[in-house]
Amino acid sequence: MTQVLFLTTLISGTLISISSNSWFSAWMGLEINLLSFIPLMTNSKNILSTEATLKYFLIQALASIIFLFSTTLMQLFSINSSIMPNNFFMMLITSTLLLKMGAAPFHFWFPGTMEGLNWKNCLILMTWQKIAPLILLSYLLKMNIFTSTVIILSVIIGSLGGLNQTSLRKLLAYSSINHLGWMIAAMACGENLWELYFIVYTFLTLSLIFMFSTHQIFHLNQSFLTLNSTNSFKLLLYLTLLSLGGLPPFLGFLPKWMVIESLVSTNSSFITIVMVIMTLITLFYYIRLTFSAFLLNYTQMKWISFYTIPSYNLIISIISASISSLGLLICSLIYNFL
Repeated sequence: MTQVLFLTTLISGTLISISSNSWFSAWMGLEINLLSFIPLMTNSKNILSTEATLKYFLIQALASIIFLFSTTLMQLFSINSSIMPNNFFMMLITSTLLLKMGAAPFHFWFPGTMEGLNWKNCLILMTWQKIAPLILLSYLLKMNIFTSTVIILSVIIGSLGGLNQTSLRKLLAYSSINHLGWMIAAMACGENLWELYFIVYTFLTLSLIFMFSTHQIFHLNQSFLTLNSTNSFKLLLYLTLLSLGGLPPFLGFLPKWMVIESLVSTNSSFITIVMVIMTLITLFYYIRLTFSAFLLNYTQMKWISFYTIPSYNLIISIISASISSLGLLICSLIYNFL
């Protein structure tokens, strides 16, 4: 019952932020959202969860303080912009929103916080908690040197950071940083494009986390060992992972394709080349994991308890993996038909 209450206020905080007509009410919504998520993160039985909660609270509180300070000063200096130009405050507000999301170069807290959470909280942190900062950022964002630097750093750190990770939560955290770079680039191109990207990313992340949560898998070697008895489930899992990486012809390639097309049409060739190269690095270690899982034979340990997957879990996994795999084909057929 308590969790339902905090989830309700969590959703309410985001809705207040995105529907507000002043920076102060947007800040108020962000604070309600933050104070609702803290109790959901806390788990007295797990010291890593407590550490992650404290780290998240301190970072978000710092971002909120700078956000409120920047918006207040911007209003004070708006009469005489010669003292302090508005561009400085806009950049400061943008930086606080990037810090709240965990985009590079303000990503330092994100992987460590993800490591201490359970899968349900990881899902909230990677999807719902990004909605309000992204929408507020869309009001301010312009393609300039600062924005280009954030995009390039996000895709580079998101790609290289996940290369040697064995923890699935950290792997998804760096993947989220990489996808944030693509979302910000999509936001600079057009309003609707980043929304489509975010919806596809949320669906793929939800599918993956549902599969990991079903088996309580937190590290890569667990996925190699515990799924030996259920090869069909393993296939569904890695197909969805490849789709999240953006491998054609899966659904995850569709928003990337549209972002690349938009960036090329706006003559942002350098950013496009960097983003594509870094995504290829991400795909490299996803495909390496998939090859290792399917081509190598793993010893079945006696201490691993095998169990049959509940039928409804398997049905949901099949549906989500089918959409992830065939989504691009379906979307292409609908587009051609219309």
